[in-house]
Amino acid sequence: MTKIKLGLCQMNVVDNKKENLNKATSMIRECVRKDADFIILPEMFICPYSNDKFIEYGEEEQTSITLNHISKLAKENNVYILAGSIPENESDKLFNTSYLFDKTGEIIAKHRKMHLFDIDVKDKITFKESDVLTAGDDVTVAETEFGKIGIGICYDVRFPELARLMVGEGALMLCYPGAFNMTTGPAHWELLFRSRALDNQTYCVGVAPALNEDASYHSFGHSIIANPWGEIISKASEKEELIISEIDLDEINKIREELPLLKNKRDDLYEVKRK
Repeated sequence: MTKIKLGLCQMNVVDNKKENLNKATSMIRECVRKDADFIILPEMFICPYSNDKFIEYGEEEQTSITLNHISKLAKENNVYILAGSIPENESDKLFNTSYLFDKTGEIIAKHRKMHLFDIDVKDKITFKESDVLTAGDDVTVAETEFGKIGIGICYDVRFPELARLMVGEGALMLCYPGAFNMTTGPAHWELLFRSRALDNQTYCVGVAPALNEDASYHSFGHSIIANPWGEIISKASEKEELIISEIDLDEINKIREELPLLKNKRDDLYEVKRK
């Protein structure tokens, strides 16, 4: 199968886990009604984006109400679901973790955010995830019936080395649930997704929460799909929105043959590799 119908759930996230899970459920079911094969939720889709809420809403993988619910939805509807990310507790550490469920409801991959969002843009925004979160150490590439899928989270998209590692391991699509803000979003969101798609001649997908002006952290929204030519083929506004878009993985080989960027790398002079 070379064609995938993606469902991007740009949901409004509020300070109520049950309401967020209900909203995610309704959007997933709408994606299913529209024949989506692969459904993606936003970063921290069950809780507001703030360090204190990460602690409050944290769940352990084995007892997670959220993961159990998403697993059932994947199995009942025979779809892949990339469960954005949740605050994951393990051994007194807190991670920002994304889980990929296959059509049987099994977890086939998990990615812990590798690059923590520690920034201080003068007079605009200061945020330090490392105050409460621990960084993950693993490059995540999942095997699916469509081919290999690379997974990163938000700030991970800014690091081209990670994208190149995932593509080097065969990823045909790079998925980054994310929550850029109203400072970094307008400046860099679209540019980064187009760049990672163009750099690696692959599809690059970002799924964000909608802008909630009542929240302390204002998500930029604008969930996005960029194709291997670096073009935007679908993009949301800042509001709650569902994107259903079909992509054709055959486009990757076509573009790589026409413009053999990856073949023309000078591996004799430089390389990006895992340590």
